Amino acid sequence: MTIFVQNLFFVCMNLKTFIALFIISFSCLAQQTDIVDFIKIEAEIEPIASEKKVIGNVAYTFKVLKNTDSIYLDAVSMLLLNRKDSNTISIASEEKKIWFISNFEANKSYTVSFSYEAQPKKALYFTNSQIWTQGQGKYTSNWLPSIDDMNDKIEFDLTIISPSGQNVVANGKLISSEMRDKKTIFKFNMESPMSSYLVAFAIDNFDKQEIYSENGTPIQLYFTNENAAKFESTYRYSKVIFDFIEKEIGVPYPWQNYKQVPIRDFLYAGMENTTATFFSEAFVVDSIGFIDRNYVNVNAHELAHQWFGNLITEESGTHHWLQEGFATYYALLAEKEVFGEDYYFWKIYQSAEQLKALSDEGNGEALLNPNASSLTFYEKGAWALRILKQEVGSEVFKIAIQNYLNKFQFKNVMTDDFLAEVENVYGKDLSEFKRNWLEQSAFKAEEALDYLKQSTFINTYFETVALRPVALKDKKSTLKTLLKFPNDYLGQEVVFQLEGEPLAETLSLYKSAFESNNIYVRQAIALSMPIIPKDLKNYYESLLEDNSYVTQEAAFYNLWNNFPEDAEKYLETMKNVYGFQDRNIRQLWLALAIVTVGYEVENKAIFFNELKKFTTSNYSFEVREIAFGYFNSIGLWEAESLMALIDASQHHSWRFKKSSREILKKLLHHEYYKEKLKLLKKDLDEKSSKLLKQLEKE
Repeated sequence: MTIFVQNLFFVCMNLKTFIALFIISFSCLAQQTDIVDFIKIEAEIEPIASEKKVIGNVAYTFKVLKNTDSIYLDAVSMLLLNRKDSNTISIASEEKKIWFISNFEANKSYTVSFSYEAQPKKALYFTNSQIWTQGQGKYTSNWLPSIDDMNDKIEFDLTIISPSGQNVVANGKLISSEMRDKKTIFKFNMESPMSSYLVAFAIDNFDKQEIYSENGTPIQLYFTNENAAKFESTYRYSKVIFDFIEKEIGVPYPWQNYKQVPIRDFLYAGMENTTATFFSEAFVVDSIGFIDRNYVNVNAHELAHQWFGNLITEESGTHHWLQEGFATYYALLAEKEVFGEDYYFWKIYQSAEQLKALSDEGNGEALLNPNASSLTFYEKGAWALRILKQEVGSEVFKIAIQNYLNKFQFKNVMTDDFLAEVENVYGKDLSEFKRNWLEQSAFKAEEALDYLKQSTFINTYFETVALRPVALKDKKSTLKTLLKFPNDYLGQEVVFQLEGEPLAETLSLYKSAFESNNIYVRQAIALSMPIIPKDLKNYYESLLEDNSYVTQEAAFYNLWNNFPEDAEKYLETMKNVYGFQDRNIRQLWLALAIVTVGYEVENKAIFFNELKKFTTSNYSFEVREIAFGYFNSIGLWEAESLMALIDASQHHSWRFKKSSREILKKLLHHEYYKEKLKLLKKDLDEKSSKLLKQLEKE
């Protein structure tokens, strides 16, 4: 008996109910804002990790706006277990919906309760000790019967049941936690409504530190025990960012508290769940890692969404820039506060270059195109706001933002709602701005350039870039001057202009670049000099000591490759360095230790086994992806690593899945590995066997 038939048998008590279900399942129309308003969802959720499923007890309070005989919830492959009430409402389920069937009367409120279970194929993930959700993209309905339509704002009060010893983070304020049958029940309360895609929870052995914003908002910063030492560098500037963005927007933070949680194998850089931002574990860094890969931008971006996206939400994808463009705009302002004006202008210059290139290729997109790319929604959206602020003035812009947020709080918005608020304060028509920046597909590069020229640094950078075609002898003096007190980006540009020039002409400039002690200038040398002149060997070796894992990784490999006679010395120097969360340097070290002839021969098997363990699901996909790369380039594949690759080819992260499948496809077309994979088929489950057959044909 299928789930659909089984549920139908359970709930359809008479022929009338069956006929109603048959009709509505084939004539489902959007009901939100027109027929019904869901007010509150109270849900008790228990994830079962061993079965990768969830059991839920839920109660729905809703107000009917028009007489109707049916109300639906979005619910993907849910198995109804039992009813909790005895009213006249029948409940039925189909593949993607749960229906409430009755004679519903306009202006009347109802409450319906039931239990269910589900094995979500997306939106709820079990990764080692962690369990977490990701709802954006209308996916919450995979684990919680809810409303995919973002136009219905609902108060969600979650109760999450977790194994004893685990901690839970979810939307809202934790109001109680109690033990029951070796489990802990965490009860959360949300005071205000939100769209369903913003509902979230995470479970792990989390600990936390709590700080407070200038206005008294509790900010809870979570971490796992294994990453406790990286707490400060991961969350550096969090209070500064919060206070700056709240002040810059000018509307108080609209929720009870704010939480930030690092997630293993997360699908994105971050997600702005209401009151509970989840972010990729890749941003958990130590002080050296902070230099090249820090959480600051994501931190600020997801925080800005608590206003733009959560407090007010786009009515449809046509207006997606009202969320992503605003979050990008405010995040860069926060980074300007932290890292300075030159950094800010460098970042917006880079985004302008990307948008101009897209536009010049004929691929420019209007901001009001619901199918536009992330580059358009995020970066072009932020540029539109910068230009708008410049046109109307800072004071008008800020007042308009405040009016917009206050007027439409807990509602859905369109672009014209925002522009109307700006026009009301500005007193002038903005139709030309709308045409140029929101409706036109081309990027207004000249306007962006004029904006960038406010920066003295950017003007100097343009002058430096203009020297690229100039003969070295004619610009040498200028380049040397730029290296004396180098701006990060000007110094890098100088180094890149030296590439390919005769060493006799560049030696003194390279030495000046090394001696600048600017970490980014020195990094530019590591990244642009694969062949190391002997005259610069000692200088280049000093890069191994720089506080940058990007620099260290590039320098380590290049030195090992250029001076094989000193390979053991470099291996000993880097032996205990791990690098970023993805263990970039440790994995490079293991690969080089394995292939370096004569180096610790007695330990080669140990090195191989350590690298092999990084291919397994015990590690995040960032770690595994690097390990697979080394296994592939060196040719280390054997049964266990091939099994790990097959597993990775079915991962929930589509990018990691794609890269793993590309490797697997190539191996399947290599006679030696094809035979090895055939021998593994007897140990594969049905899903993995089907995958191999599919990839063999591609």
